[in-house]
Amino acid sequence: MAAARSNCAMVEDDIFLEIPSHRPVGIRSGIAHDLGVAIVSGRMAPGTPLLSEERFSAENNVSRGAYREAIRVLAAKGLVQNRVKSSTLVTERSRWSMLDLDVLGWMFEAGPDPEFIRGIFELRSIVEPSAAALAARRRTSRQLAQMGHALEEMGRHGLLTTEGRAADKTFHLLILEATRNEPLVTLSNSIAAAIEWTTRFARDEGKQNRDPMPDHHAVYEAFVAGNGAAAAAAMSVLVDNAFADTGIYVPEDPVPFIS
Repeated sequence: MAAARSNCAMVEDDIFLEIPSHRPVGIRSGIAHDLGVAIVSGRMAPGTPLLSEERFSAENNVSRGAYREAIRVLAAKGLVQNRVKSSTLVTERSRWSMLDLDVLGWMFEAGPDPEFIRGIFELRSIVEPSAAALAARRRTSRQLAQMGHALEEMGRHGLLTTEGRAADKTFHLLILEATRNEPLVTLSNSIAAAIEWTTRFARDEGKQNRDPMPDHHAVYEAFVAGNGAAAAAAMSVLVDNAFADTGIYVPEDPVPFIS
């Protein structure tokens, strides 16, 4: 029996979590990654108790300190509740930090459900058009040049490549930066990560090959003109079309999408 349980972390008497032999960089990040994916995928349901440090360390040949640190990471992201003198439990989904960069990545790695994708695009539709309106009026000539360069790189490489996706991410980050709104800028990495993951989902999972460049150029042209209203309208179209690319929403749906 002991041999059959190697490389597995037991979370209950009859529930085992497969621990891959090749982890992300660092053993601590690896444990947090493996447990995080298991939690957001539903393989470890809310209320599931995690192993004690002693048992996890013994069964997975890792230090108690590494496991303890991984639990701290998960607790900081709201995925587990570390209770004093009692089992650490998986928390309810409503307590998760959904915009945390790691949690976003784990959600997409596990295979996001349609409602989560819809929620991401509803967030984008609320934030990005308004941000574009501000940025069009406040952008500097340097930021405008950087946006233009990002569009050139995006057009050259396309969204099926790492370089093209990086350029797309840069374009959207520059827009949020150009708002010069400090609280909004604090969301920039999370919004950019959401854009990157949904783009990857549409292109890799949905096999979408629509050319997104006209939508991006429309936003950029509004920026060149310093026209906030036009920038907001163009960004609404960009987000709406990006959502349609996922195959979850189509513009002809009877229920209107937030814009």
